[in-house]
Amino acid sequence: MSVEEKLAALGLSLPQPVEPMANYVTAVLDGPMIYTAGAGPMVEGKPKYIGRVGAEVSLEQGYEAARITALNLLSTIKSRIGDLDRVERIVKVLGFVNSDNDFHRQPEVINGASDLFVELFGERGKHARSAVGTSNLPMNIPVEIEMIVRFKAD
Repeated sequence: MSVEEKLAALGLSLPQPVEPMANYVTAVLDGPMIYTAGAGPMVEGKPKYIGRVGAEVSLEQGYEAARITALNLLSTIKSRIGDLDRVERIVKVLGFVNSDNDFHRQPEVINGASDLFVELFGERGKHARSAVGTSNLPMNIPVEIEMIVRFKAD
């Protein structure tokens, strides 16, 4: 089953790739590697959730925000390499969680992305990861994630 067939089986689809919001590109290809810029839980050009996890945003909403962010990242990757089945390995995921001062469950939030990657790619989706708490993120989004992916050359 292809990655996009797995997405459909989960009732999910890829959104349009998000455009950069400043002077950067959303992904850089370097040989068989793609490095993404940070992405957030944008739906139709607007943040799905706003606020700090543990305050205005629940753990469950933070998990969902990470899952939405993962879909945005996959959309960006597909726009650069043409087919998600070319992904050989998700190498590294770096997740930032806009956290309330007393919130310490950042890894559980970023699992929203990690769980989706493993559901879609199996062993190829298992990755090294950091989940970092921060005091704020752009537009007050609860989650920002970037990743490094190795893909099959043409």
